[in-house]
Amino acid sequence: MKIEIKEYTKDRIPDVVRFELALREEEAGWGWEIDEAYREAVEKSFEDVRFAHSVSLLAYVEERVVGRIDSTLIASHFDGSVKAYLDWICVLKSFRHGGVAQELMKVLRETLKKKGADTLIGLIASNEEAQRYYRSMEGALIRDEGIWIDL
Repeated sequence: MKIEIKEYTKDRIPDVVRFELALREEEAGWGWEIDEAYREAVEKSFEDVRFAHSVSLLAYVEERVVGRIDSTLIASHFDGSVKAYLDWICVLKSFRHGGVAQELMKVLRETLKKKGADTLIGLIASNEEAQRYYRSMEGALIRDEGIWIDL
């Protein structure tokens, strides 16, 4: 299986919508609808300066998105560092355990390093499959407990 990693750009939104719909066909319980409101919000994000530090990549197999990874750079005056937050990584169930997530993570790490980030911070999903993936990741250390605070 040949995996090609591409930057998520506005012109690739239709590919991502197909991916998100396929994801829901393969697994239930994602918690948000892939509808016109979703598509409009994503389209607007590509025009909004608040998203200038977003880094999102897509994994293609045979011209079809089978995985995605989304992150953002976080620059802090605390210590003058640039870190990144891993917001989302997901692979279609039918393509898991084929190296897609590993390739997405590899390219993301390279991309973030080129952009000056020195650390990637992420919350670990509570499902067992995600737990195994993150615990097996090279160079990863589980340190702190995460918290989500609604604003």
